Amino acid sequence: MLDLDQLRTFVAIAESGSFTKAAGAVHKTQSAVSMQMRRLEERIGRQIFMRDGRNSRLTEHGERLLQYARRLVQLNDETLAAFDETELEGLVRLGTPDDYANRFLPEILARFSRSNPKAEVSVVCAPTPNLVELMAEGELDVSIITHVRKRGWKDVEVVRREPLLWVASTRHCAELEDPLPLALGRPTCDWRKAATAALNETGKKSRLLYSSWNSTAVGAAVLAGLAVSVLPESALRPGMRVLQEADGFPRLPDCEIGLMRSWRQTTRVREALVEHIVSSLDNLSVPREA
Repeated sequence: MLDLDQLRTFVAIAESGSFTKAAGAVHKTQSAVSMQMRRLEERIGRQIFMRDGRNSRLTEHGERLLQYARRLVQLNDETLAAFDETELEGLVRLGTPDDYANRFLPEILARFSRSNPKAEVSVVCAPTPNLVELMAEGELDVSIITHVRKRGWKDVEVVRREPLLWVASTRHCAELEDPLPLALGRPTCDWRKAATAALNETGKKSRLLYSSWNSTAVGAAVLAGLAVSVLPESALRPGMRVLQEADGFPRLPDCEIGLMRSWRQTTRVREALVEHIVSSLDNLSVPREA
């Protein structure tokens, strides 16, 4: 039989990238963590770590084991939680970009609060790359993120897919200006990268007029007729209109919204919140025809 405690420690090392950080996460000494990994390697009969300078990294066998270890640890925690009949209470830390907070959180939090009045939700609004870092550091329990496959983020469950659209004001014609004025996110924003890449491919001249990771600020620039931006379909607000290919705007990739869960521990209160999030966002649409 595999030792679930060893597997939990193994997952902690793989996710944190360090024996030292993992020791703190699983509340063990570093020597105890090293001993657990030696015993796990003996049980598997394969080397799962190799030295990389002063650090350790997973071997091919270690990467393979990691897939099973995550599933076994999560199933164990879910099984124990299923037989815990106490009323849900405690704190769950949720991360989300501010645009998703504006669109989705009112319904999610209202439903969750009615079902679990003793539970507390702490919300952190930040850009997706920052949320991924906070998840890795153990500062969040679950995050709603913009999922970008090429980034290689692990353990992301895609729960919603919708088109990414060019938007302008219904009362103004900023899209006719040359060069095209843009209001976009910060340089790390994947929607910004998609927009600029699409414009570059068509040779359409543009200038970045406003830059902010706050979607309200970007939307304000659009509604004022100062610039054109890109937004997912569900983020369209009254006073905005969609610019089509017939208007000279290239097609953009679909936007995928995903969920990340902490690898450290599965709690009933977190899973209850996840259920409410998924039920609110789970409308996976078929990608548009190429």
